[in-house]
Amino acid sequence: MTDYRWPPASTKIPGPNAEDRPVTDSAPPEDQQMAEALDWLMHEDDMDAAARERFDAWLNASEGNARAYRRVRSAWQSPLLTSAAARLERELIQKTAPRRSRHPWRPAVAAAAIVLAVGVVVQSDLLLRLRADHLTAVGERQSLNLADGSKVLLNTDTALSSSINDQQRVARLYRGEAYFDVAHDRSRPFEVEAGPVQVTVRGTAFAVRYLGNEAEVSVQRGEVDLRTRLDDARVSLGAGDSIRVGPQGFGERQHGGDSQSQLAWVQGRMVFENCPVSQVLAELRRYYPGWIVNTNERLDNVSVTGNWRLDDPLGVARSLAQITSAQLREYPKLLILN
Repeated sequence: MTDYRWPPASTKIPGPNAEDRPVTDSAPPEDQQMAEALDWLMHEDDMDAAARERFDAWLNASEGNARAYRRVRSAWQSPLLTSAAARLERELIQKTAPRRSRHPWRPAVAAAAIVLAVGVVVQSDLLLRLRADHLTAVGERQSLNLADGSKVLLNTDTALSSSINDQQRVARLYRGEAYFDVAHDRSRPFEVEAGPVQVTVRGTAFAVRYLGNEAEVSVQRGEVDLRTRLDDARVSLGAGDSIRVGPQGFGERQHGGDSQSQLAWVQGRMVFENCPVSQVLAELRRYYPGWIVNTNERLDNVSVTGNWRLDDPLGVARSLAQITSAQLREYPKLLILN
């Protein structure tokens, strides 16, 4: 990578604009509270001072309101909501067909029922947050300066801890993606633990991505030594190399273009060359502070090429819809391709 500029300490990718409009509807009290909580959450990023004052008043009006908001906020990022959002789109199409009804349908009320079904965030995620020293939200990047002079850039939705002392330099990536520019020190190698792999360096620049049960290491400068934590197999990588490590061990070493695309996020870009839309959407979902659903299976295998800004996920979705001749439905914190 060239012309690299370290970003500000914290960079937040903005969500879509939305008007402030709390929900009111005739529904059971708990459903009503969940619907209102979801609507507040959808507009949280766009509240002005007056809207924030109304939100605080609603939040403090009852323990039920506060409890509903906590549950909605916790459950919103659950992966179980993806299939539920697709069902929500189908219901939207059915309910918005021209016909008379005594009970007007509200998307927020239906989505509140989805949130109720999902429940609160799983306990493992809470434990992860307790273990991590540094966390980034969806759509946020954060730069760190470690005690040894090394620099770390955390990508979206990332959890990391570090231990730097006279005897060791260790970082643990629990989830997400991090770029390390390591200060050289012959006496203390720098180690990164990420799921199935341990990375050891003395002074270099590289990125580690750990999602699900698979890790990926991409080297920008210098050399890194890798070993699998399961069977102690070892591999060394040089500049331009990348490799994936899963439960079955090392994958095939890649060199050149792939590693450059994988490191594009460090400069705030998202780069794809002849990639299926399904892969592009999977990556885009990591940056969009809401939900992106594709209801058209035809799009999954359509190949696209693009170089987009990470801080404009809505613009990326609109671009994808345009180049694939798809329709994009936009709702607060919910995008649906069909």
